[in-house]
Amino acid sequence: MSSTHFGFESVEERDKARRVRGVFDSVAPKYDLMNDLMSMGLHRAWKAYTVLVANVREGQQVLDIAGGTGDLAMAFARKVGLAGQVVHTDINEAMLRSGRDRLLDAGVALPTLVCDAEKLPFADNRFDLVSVAFGLRNMTHKDAALAEMNRVLKPRGKLLVLEFSKVPRPMVKAYDWYSFKVLPRLGQLVAGDADSYRYLAESIRMHPGQEELKAMMKKSGFGHVDYHNLTGGVVALHVGIKC
Repeated sequence: MSSTHFGFESVEERDKARRVRGVFDSVAPKYDLMNDLMSMGLHRAWKAYTVLVANVREGQQVLDIAGGTGDLAMAFARKVGLAGQVVHTDINEAMLRSGRDRLLDAGVALPTLVCDAEKLPFADNRFDLVSVAFGLRNMTHKDAALAEMNRVLKPRGKLLVLEFSKVPRPMVKAYDWYSFKVLPRLGQLVAGDADSYRYLAESIRMHPGQEELKAMMKKSGFGHVDYHNLTGGVVALHVGIKC
């Protein structure tokens, strides 16, 4: 049986999806509040920059993968207008339900679908833009997921991957202290769950760095790939253009 990582732990591949689902079932009720606290509100700026780079236009078709509580989906929906469409997806039903309810409360009704990014239920060449924010690192087969994102994009379509990345060496000690000492304690105090936030910190360390992810995207069929480091590389926005 093949193994993969769940944070720093080695687990069977078939077990990872179940355990990741358990993490996000647990964090879903406090997800938005914890995002604000953990990033000191910076996640809003990171997502706003992603929307700026996306440059979505009226009438376009957008797929938001691992869309969670719907920040990007909501922003893209306002850009595409009534002539376009944004499809809001996540593999985790609890997260997706939270996002759907939040979107509806804001007066935004979008197609909402539970689906696995490694097996997207969409036709080839369907979307102008695919986005995935803070979700790729939790996928078991990132290469398969990237290939699927490429498949459903139109030629010259754009993939945006917003994800935690590798900080420069001078920042490592302070970043590790914050990740492994502060975040789990914050998770316990606010969400009653230290373990899930410890896993999230570990999963960041196991995710490919900027150059490695760029190479993976090119191998998955993206002709041009670039990345933008945000907040000193704490987060990177990778941009891939389908050939």
